[in-house]
Amino acid sequence: MIALLTDKKTETYALSKAGIGWRIDCLGDMGGFDKNWSHMLDYYPEGIINFGMQDAWKKGPVSLEVCWVMQKWKDEGWNIDYIIDQSLKWHVSSFNAKSSAVPKEWWPQVNRWLNKMGYRFVVRRFTYPKEIMRGGKLWFTSWWENKGVAPIYKRDYCFAIRLQNRRDTVIRTTDAAITEWMPGDNLYDNAVYLPYDLPAGNYQLDIGIIEKQTNEPKVKLAIEGRTADGWYRLGSISVK
Repeated sequence: MIALLTDKKTETYALSKAGIGWRIDCLGDMGGFDKNWSHMLDYYPEGIINFGMQDAWKKGPVSLEVCWVMQKWKDEGWNIDYIIDQSLKWHVSSFNAKSSAVPKEWWPQVNRWLNKMGYRFVVRRFTYPKEIMRGGKLWFTSWWENKGVAPIYKRDYCFAIRLQNRRDTVIRTTDAAITEWMPGDNLYDNAVYLPYDLPAGNYQLDIGIIEKQTNEPKVKLAIEGRTADGWYRLGSISVK
């Protein structure tokens, strides 16, 4: 859930009911209504703090809408890098451009924006044993970096491990609190049990952030090794 950045009374009431995020509908205004006043300099920076919303992004998404269209920003000579950097400082997760075109010259800046907006998970290290007994515990350590500016908010997604060969597949979900993986480094070390009836043999070990109900990968990680079905292959493991 999100609430329009309106006033302290409204935002205090909304925050008392749920972990909400917020939205604004005039991102980029640098003086289009009044040369001596703008949303970007005279309303949003103050409002976020004065209305008590500076930490709301940790629980709910920040969704920003373009003021006019991006071509208007360019025609007015407004600084696209400043606008983007302000939105990232406010922990933006989504941007509504009103289905309007991005000025051709601005695509490098917009691509930089997209690579920082919301969450962006990188697996920096993942360790596990070379072999394991079936029915045993598969211990692992993992170091993740969220290179974006916000967490993921989908509570029905989870981190999972898959063992697979030509004949057999087993998927084990974890209790990783991925909605708490804030920008920066995040560690998650744990173990999953393997089935007692898992046939011995060599398996590929894959990881993914999946939907709990379907076991289908839903999140693209910012690493190599993505398989055709959306998992990420880290190596092999022998089941004895």
